[in-house]
Amino acid sequence: MSNLPPGTVLPGLKFKQRLPLLHLIFERCLFSIILLFAVSVLIFGGLEALPGDFATTYLGQSATPQAVANIREELGLNRPVVTRYVHWFGNAVEGDFGTSWASKNSVGEQIGKRLGNSLFLAGFAALISVPLALCLGMLAVHFRNRMPDKIINVISLAAISLPEFFIGYILIMFFSVKFGVATFPATVFDGMGFLDRLKAIALPTATLVLVVLAHMMRMTRAAILSVMSSAYMETAELKGLSAFRAIVKHAAPNALAPIINVIALNLAYLVVGVVVVEVVFAYPGMGQYMVDAVTVRDMPVVQACGLIFAAVYIFLNMAADILAIIANPRLRHPR
Repeated sequence: MSNLPPGTVLPGLKFKQRLPLLHLIFERCLFSIILLFAVSVLIFGGLEALPGDFATTYLGQSATPQAVANIREELGLNRPVVTRYVHWFGNAVEGDFGTSWASKNSVGEQIGKRLGNSLFLAGFAALISVPLALCLGMLAVHFRNRMPDKIINVISLAAISLPEFFIGYILIMFFSVKFGVATFPATVFDGMGFLDRLKAIALPTATLVLVVLAHMMRMTRAAILSVMSSAYMETAELKGLSAFRAIVKHAAPNALAPIINVIALNLAYLVVGVVVVEVVFAYPGMGQYMVDAVTVRDMPVVQACGLIFAAVYIFLNMAADILAIIANPRLRHPR
């Protein structure tokens, strides 16, 4: 039995009732932090569970047991797993990802260079795909069940069905090998001009755009169509608004919440899913860096890349949730 007087409202419950918007945003942020911590445990534990270790791979099969033991002691691999995880995660929170076992270089410095390349590629793909997906989605709604809508649906289904590496190889074969109008491999370097950099990433950007565009467009179409059956849309049409203007002015803004979620998920994929595209086009980004590290079992690099990819994915999903909450008028103006 509670000893509180009747009608007493707990501080946390009072905050939730008076400021539901801020309460939900706080919940999403807290959940994202907990999720990132859980993912860090999975990344570290999963890599630890893999058979073999770096010392054996680095020294080769002919290495003596003493040499392997010396390498393990030098790298701290003989310490308990929990101790090593706490040390690694504590340093990672401060931005220190340690030193690469293979190259002996700072992992943070190497990631700093490559992360910029990956974000440039993903950002430019997003700059093209997001507005194009919104426009095509509204166009498909405007011409629903007619020829333009059917053509857009067929092309989007084909794009969704094809894996990104297949699309990449097709683009390379036609635009680089056959016609010679695009650059391959997609090599970028410090001091490279902006226009030269854009030319270098043309094919990987096109691949990413084709991969995410179809999904965003189809979800935009579905979200707007669900709003079109509302009573206020019928009222807008009765007032004399053209069908396309009613879609742009009334339907699209009211379908923002699901559209924002879909866009955020695809933006997260653009950053995390560049791994395959970077390998196909030999692009010097985070994905290529992680794959190279996996081949030599360079665990500090793999752990750092995995944690950064997870953090970006979780952050973008959190941002999508917060934007969807803010876009909800019932939460912005509680009674």
